[in-house]
Amino acid sequence: MKDTREYIIDEAYKLFLNHSYEAVSISMISEAIGFTKGALYHHFRNKQELFRAVIDNHIPITSITVDVDSITLKDYTSACIKHTQLILKAIFGNGEKVILVNYLSLMADCFRHYEGFSENKAHVIDDTVKNAEIILRNAITRGEVRSDINIKIVALQYFSLSIGLAGDLVRTLSVESAMKSMKDQLNQMYNLLKK
Repeated sequence: MKDTREYIIDEAYKLFLNHSYEAVSISMISEAIGFTKGALYHHFRNKQELFRAVIDNHIPITSITVDVDSITLKDYTSACIKHTQLILKAIFGNGEKVILVNYLSLMADCFRHYEGFSENKAHVIDDTVKNAEIILRNAITRGEVRSDINIKIVALQYFSLSIGLAGDLVRTLSVESAMKSMKDQLNQMYNLLKK
């Protein structure tokens, strides 16, 4: 039963990714997976519930998990890069060819058709920025970085550089190039901050 549910989610993901939430119907999904609508409704109450399951499985926007009290800013910088690489691998590394504009369109559909998505992801962002502020304060206390920085602004910059990766992906159409750009920018920021 779990394998069937995962199969439905994976196939629906391809449809939502290559079309749009509005364009994909339950009939289209059932035809693509070779199930009757009744069999599909056995696993999901409606298209919206299936869409939520697709997003939860295939849009891995998560907080970076580190010990904010002990990690150095240098190690946090490396952890940010690694975390972003893992997210990109989850999105683009499964062998499926993903057209970036389709993925960005799917992200827009998340905000329109997944109730609570925006609020949930806002919490992820807020937590990430708050953790970066703690890490920066500790780095100043330890003498790792300069003390004349605006902690709130720099914490937002760390987060924004990771998110800015989407812009580099659109510009270059290359995950590797976008990752290199983000890595270079984060490392440069660290170098500007350190004593």
